[in-house]
Amino acid sequence: MAWREASVMDHRVRFIGDYVSGDFTMTCLCDRYGISRKTGYKWIGRYASEGVAGLIDRSHAPVCHGRSTPAGIVEAILQEKEAHPSWGPRKLVARLSAVRPDVEWPAASTAGEILKRAGLVSGRRLRMRAPPSLGALTVPAHPNHVWAADHKGWVRLRDGCRCEPLTVTDGFSRFLVSVSATGSTACEEAKPVFERAFREFGLPEVIRSDNGVPFASAGISGLTTLSVWWLKLGIAHERIAPGQPQQNGRHERFHRTLLEAMHPLSADRAEQEQRFRAFATVYNEERPHEALDQTPPAQHYQPSPRSLPDRLAEPEYADEAAVRSVRSNGTIKWRGNFLFVSEALIGERVAVVETERGDWQVNFFDYPIGVIDTRQNRLRRVPVTLKSDHNVNDQR
Repeated sequence: MAWREASVMDHRVRFIGDYVSGDFTMTCLCDRYGISRKTGYKWIGRYASEGVAGLIDRSHAPVCHGRSTPAGIVEAILQEKEAHPSWGPRKLVARLSAVRPDVEWPAASTAGEILKRAGLVSGRRLRMRAPPSLGALTVPAHPNHVWAADHKGWVRLRDGCRCEPLTVTDGFSRFLVSVSATGSTACEEAKPVFERAFREFGLPEVIRSDNGVPFASAGISGLTTLSVWWLKLGIAHERIAPGQPQQNGRHERFHRTLLEAMHPLSADRAEQEQRFRAFATVYNEERPHEALDQTPPAQHYQPSPRSLPDRLAEPEYADEAAVRSVRSNGTIKWRGNFLFVSEALIGERVAVVETERGDWQVNFFDYPIGVIDTRQNRLRRVPVTLKSDHNVNDQR
């Protein structure tokens, strides 16, 4: 009587019952159920040690697969994940390979399965991404070509103080130049941060920002005391188009990574500064970056050869330019009238030059501030083509 698959458990129970009755020899009993003596003794042994539960089929998978990851490797991956909870399997394997190149580490997919079995990863939420659009913005070609600057959204620390971090990154190497726990977007807080960065890493050619304070103003010129200072240092200022944060997408993405240094909330700004310093060290020197072939930014960055000067440069204009000093109310004298230019330029010298289109344009250094509307005696915005030409081709 061969065991049918559909009732195999019933037959095993009956087999054991007949065996316990003592009415059959082992040979007769196995012939009766169509099994070998070896199989019969196996089920009798399992029943003796486990009871009826021992008659249930067991998995035929090997206890230890011939190609399974060694326990030491698994433990190292889990420890690295514990040290860096926000890192994915590719970053973890890249970091472990850099620290222990003598070890044959598994593929990132295998590391991902190890993390999944340990309950340390979850499904990634899909994001709707806007297509990148740099327009006339400068594409970074080397370290310190373009720095990106922005304030991350503010948080209220445990002591009740506001913290609105100011961050600066190098667009080419992704190097974190500066991250500071500033309390506001005021120029008075931002300027010392940039001054420290310039002293430590030198001057970039371009700084890219959005159109908010302290980087830009709502006036025709868009200048602030901070951006005027940059111009006097020979740094071009690029502003992304309003409502187009993807034009500064690399920096926006960095701000999501920065969250790991801000949660849970710090007790005060001093503690947050300490956490930012520790984060910057790991981010620059240890954390593999996917865009850098899973190597850390520090391997691709070097300080700028342009150091912060002791004295600021003064603008030099062509002989045919009409040079004017900006008065204490932000105006210049032009053709018998007072023309408002910018309060950010108070005390500075600007030049009025005639363009090829026949317009009168006001410049600070070679930066076009605005075009004079002679009928209404006011500045209007410089045509976009002129601004784009300045931003792309004239990086002093």
